[in-house]
Amino acid sequence: MYTRYFGLTEKPFSIAPDPHFLYLSDLHREALAHLLYGIQSDGCLVLLTGEVGTGKTTASRFLIEQIPKLTDVALILNPKLSVVELLATICEELRIEGIASHNSVKYYSDILSRHLLESHSRGRNTVLIIDEAQDLDPDILEQLRLLTNLETHKEKLLRIILLGQPELRKMLDQPEFSQINQRITSRYHLVPLQERDVFAYVDHRIKVAGGGRARLFSDKALKRIHVLSRGIPRLINLLCDRSLLGAYVEEKEQVELDVVNKAGREVLGHSGSGAGRSGAPFSLGDARSVIWISLLAALLVTSAALIVSSPQFHELLKSHKQDAAVQAVDEKKAPVAIDNIPTTQKENEKNPQAPTEKNERSQKPANGAKHSKKNAKPVEEK
Repeated sequence: MYTRYFGLTEKPFSIAPDPHFLYLSDLHREALAHLLYGIQSDGCLVLLTGEVGTGKTTASRFLIEQIPKLTDVALILNPKLSVVELLATICEELRIEGIASHNSVKYYSDILSRHLLESHSRGRNTVLIIDEAQDLDPDILEQLRLLTNLETHKEKLLRIILLGQPELRKMLDQPEFSQINQRITSRYHLVPLQERDVFAYVDHRIKVAGGGRARLFSDKALKRIHVLSRGIPRLINLLCDRSLLGAYVEEKEQVELDVVNKAGREVLGHSGSGAGRSGAPFSLGDARSVIWISLLAALLVTSAALIVSSPQFHELLKSHKQDAAVQAVDEKKAPVAIDNIPTTQKENEKNPQAPTEKNERSQKPANGAKHSKKNAKPVEEK
């Protein structure tokens, strides 16, 4: 709808994993290098993980285009299969002929083994790519481990690439999967794009879609897209697509900040998803800080509980109470210091016969009354 308005030949921000639009950031270049190394080396298992929407599937599509010509690829997008269904799907992807419908694992394993040996004798390599591998059942992982045993005296006959979310790494770290984990020769974890990569990512896709030199997004709009998307390419595509549509409806030639905020509310439910009060995205470092603070608080609480419950603490507390009681008794028996007695009281104690100024004042009226009584003349009677 907006492509002609902005002079584009196609929509630049489709969420389909089109390798033609892949932006090779430093992270994606390194990820592809790990995948190519795993295919071309003598390894048998390659692991690529990343958060949802970070570009794992798009990178795998790009990888398929870069694979050497003498390489056969089997791509499995839905890993929710049984062991028999997995082996049958691999045979179908490799276009192995003469396969009948069967419910035996051994039947498909034997067919696949013969095909791999024939391909190797013709100088061809075989690669199995499994997307959404975090959903694989333990039985499937065990079958993949058995497939890695298909080899000659010098090299493996099948190379397997597992693409999945971070849960896949946690699953493979469990003790029961140690055998397959030890066979992973190359692994890489894709992280979200930084702000500068978001700028380059948006410009790259617009240019691939036929955009000219005119910038369709302002700097403030791109910064806001980075915050709202948290650097995840799939969310960037959704926000940019809706922002271009909003700018087209409002007949603007460039996407501004207010248009991105509206797009955020429509796509994410609100314009502040993934951002804190400061406007910065919640990063992995923030999460680690929260975890460390929580662990420290738990450690302090546990230490305090252990100290309070220890016999040494109770003995120390009892001793402290006894010392406090003895000190209170000594203070009651101690004489009052003279320095704390008022000055007048001190003088009275030294010279108890000396009258105080108060006594003199109280005695003067009495003496005067006695003296006037002696000198008084009798009153004559009439």
